[in-house]
Amino acid sequence: MSCFGSRVSTDLYQNCCNANTLCEFNGDLTNVKSEPIYVQKVFDAVLFNLQGMKTVQNQEFSPALPQGHRVKRVVDIRCKRSFNPYNIDDPSNLKLDVNTSISGATFLQNAKGEQLSVVGADGNFSEKLLYAETDTCDDQCKGTPIFGTQNISISGNVIIELDLLLCDSCNNDAIYTVCTNVNIAEACQPLVLTNFFEICMPSAIDTAFLPRFTEFCNSSCEARLATNNCGRDLSIGPDGCVSGNLIIAVCVTCEKKIVVPVQLCVLSTGYAEAAVQQNSICTTFPPLFPNQIKPMDTVENCCKESAVEHAEADNCFEENECGPRHRRPQPRR
Repeated sequence: MSCFGSRVSTDLYQNCCNANTLCEFNGDLTNVKSEPIYVQKVFDAVLFNLQGMKTVQNQEFSPALPQGHRVKRVVDIRCKRSFNPYNIDDPSNLKLDVNTSISGATFLQNAKGEQLSVVGADGNFSEKLLYAETDTCDDQCKGTPIFGTQNISISGNVIIELDLLLCDSCNNDAIYTVCTNVNIAEACQPLVLTNFFEICMPSAIDTAFLPRFTEFCNSSCEARLATNNCGRDLSIGPDGCVSGNLIIAVCVTCEKKIVVPVQLCVLSTGYAEAAVQQNSICTTFPPLFPNQIKPMDTVENCCKESAVEHAEADNCFEENECGPRHRRPQPRR
């Protein structure tokens, strides 16, 4: 099977795929039902775009140019983060270490002075519990502003690729790619980006759940020749080795959120079900989720549905009772 949902790919060498969203709707509004869900609501959020700069001189690229070729121009420059999936602690991985302090509120701590963290939407312990005296703003039916300072420490490497247009002695052109690994900063001396923010938190008094603070960041990188001139910024050694002067920008997007647990009513067309992919040997398979129990589901309906699904169940029910047939206990005489 391919990764094209439940369809077999017609091209066995296809490198990309379509996702299975699990949800389909035929447009019939009678299939829409209201369902309660217990989720986290975003009370307030702030978004930041930050940029860090790194310049490098005489950075060597590999491999060397083929003999008898010269560089006509740079076709493209690409930059991507270095990441080793087999060792997330590899110091060459580009890493963002975010340190945020809050003024006007307090992160809850235990008896050891450790900040309490709870599970966030990402499945990790990524949310901190917040507390502040919110009485004044509560009386005005408004949120309480708090202030924060964010320091992002960047360390690790990025990978730079150059697509060069080469020309040989016969004036034949060809694209040739060289690459290099550039260190942005060491973990002991990181590149630090700092910014300040204000965010609004709800009541910490009139609630069963304290507000929660969560943050997440993502990074990318861009590179260019230092003076945007191939002749000045690139040099070719006698052995064909390419070196260049570069400016590298590390682009960081961060978002801070105040979230609170809530219960919402949403419109739903039912449980999401993925199309089954199988080579059947088993005649039946177990369900992954229990059926939803609704007020209109009576014992009679339950038994009727079960009888339709399992014809052999006719002998397993007695007087609207679901379950194996059994004798009722008789009173003693």
